[in-house]
Amino acid sequence: MSEYVLFEETQCHRFLQFVASCGLEGNARPDPIGGFVVTLPDNIGDALEAAIDDEYEVLMQEQRNLLDSENDDGSRNVMSVSVTLPENQQCIVRLPFRYARRLYEHFSIEEIHELVSAIAQSAINPADGPACRRM
Repeated sequence: MSEYVLFEETQCHRFLQFVASCGLEGNARPDPIGGFVVTLPDNIGDALEAAIDDEYEVLMQEQRNLLDSENDDGSRNVMSVSVTLPENQQCIVRLPFRYARRLYEHFSIEEIHELVSAIAQSAINPADGPACRRM
């Protein structure tokens, strides 16, 4: 299955409508980090997959433009990652959209969680000495 992440509900509905107009059935579910994940069947053909990817990119560019115009200072947080700290203390790490978008483009949800958890753990328990030493 192919998965697409969308941050706004209206864009999720638009994407699902586009997919339906192509004769496919897509399923959407809330993403635990924020936004929505749309799942499409595999083996849809190269031409149809390219058209869907093009529509997805248009929606993502609209989202970028909207957020850039609303928050030139980048203060809006749209991605939250749950992290377990020492002694099982739970906290939420909030990331600005410009980082969330780039993370989603290159990492899976599990990898994002692992990365943010490692950073939080390192911030609480900083390592002394050179970075090249064995962990």
